[in-house]
Amino acid sequence: MLRPPGSPPMPADRQAMIEAGREQFKQRVRREYGRELRPGPFGVDSYPALVLAKFAEAQGRGPEYHRAAGRAYWEQGQRLDDPAVLQAVLTEIGLAIDDIAPILADPTYTEAVAADITEAHELGLNAVPALVFAEKYLVSGAQPYSVLKQVVEQVASEMAAESENGDKSE
Repeated sequence: MLRPPGSPPMPADRQAMIEAGREQFKQRVRREYGRELRPGPFGVDSYPALVLAKFAEAQGRGPEYHRAAGRAYWEQGQRLDDPAVLQAVLTEIGLAIDDIAPILADPTYTEAVAADITEAHELGLNAVPALVFAEKYLVSGAQPYSVLKQVVEQVASEMAAESENGDKSE
């Protein structure tokens, strides 16, 4: 969560820049991956979705939840702050819940989200997605495949060199 509750409003010029980049991102995904994106609105409060992710993870359905929520937002253009959408996501993964309000207020899940937010800020994460490789390299924001491939190759090369050096010292 890049802008947790209580954060100051995003500057208008930053929001305009992000909105302008969305179309370029959609075109890149279409070109590089052959996928059509129809993302939901920018700037929704993702906190409820994050709390429900912790709930789904506790039920052993974390990966399914993330995939279903991702489809709802990125492919179906739905709002991840809409309780009906979130209930539908849970139902889709086999967790039919009549009322998500008690889950959204449960300290077990809210504290887990708060811990994740704190850790992200401590690590300097300020874009999504954010990938950390070998506990050393941070790749922030949506990046082309070529960038991810380059990072993976760099990490693999360094790990091979470390392994080689470790074998020689024994």
